[in-house]
Amino acid sequence: MKIATWNVNSVNARLETVLRWFEEVSPDVACLQEIKCVDEKFPAEAFERLGYNVAVHGQKTYNGVALLSKTPLEDVRKGLPGGDGDEHARYIEAVVSGPNPVRVASIYLPNGNPIDTEKFPYKLNWMARLNAHARELLAYEEPLVLTGDFNVIPEPRDAAHPENWTKDALFQPQSREAFRALKWLGLTEAFMAIDGAPESYTFWDYQAGAWQRNNGIRIDHALLSPQAADRLLSCVIHRDVRGWDKPSDHVPVVTELDL
Repeated sequence: MKIATWNVNSVNARLETVLRWFEEVSPDVACLQEIKCVDEKFPAEAFERLGYNVAVHGQKTYNGVALLSKTPLEDVRKGLPGGDGDEHARYIEAVVSGPNPVRVASIYLPNGNPIDTEKFPYKLNWMARLNAHARELLAYEEPLVLTGDFNVIPEPRDAAHPENWTKDALFQPQSREAFRALKWLGLTEAFMAIDGAPESYTFWDYQAGAWQRNNGIRIDHALLSPQAADRLLSCVIHRDVRGWDKPSDHVPVVTELDL
């Protein structure tokens, strides 16, 4: 089973590019972030024609996440627990049905910048809520994949120029510590477990020729429960998609499990 994550940076603005990738790769499950539209404006029919079931947690102009699956989605949850009054559409979770069901979540973790505003405490609080929910999900002892744009650079090696990120929320000690705390629950970071090659980035800014100079960062991750990690076959960053016409600033990451 191929489970993809991709921050598409507006699904409608980049629909042609996104559909091209879907047609070429045909993931079994896809987790999209930053779809930037309400549920009714999500181009569900275009994906349904490719054979996908669709679940959307959208928001006008900002944020928004979606789950697409070739088999039916069950037990769909929209929104991360514990956020009374938090209306940001950043989390959607479902059980992907089939002979070997797997629970999958599409995550768009808050950016947190600027760090001297309320946005950074919101990021850390959101990560604490994710940690608490992950604990509950792990108690089910089932295949679980938490994947998406985590907006965290885990280690200096995950940035071409880490010194440029020292004042950014993505690389603050508190952000990185919260990400490690998630893994310490018993989650395996798929890419590092299977590959971990240097200069493996998932995001390149649109400015200053970042893509051309490979000035990137790795912030799109897949975290696996022990039951999923035991079935991990591969985790591939589809780097070439950043060079396509009208690309997102992120590229897809595809985790394959023996399910």
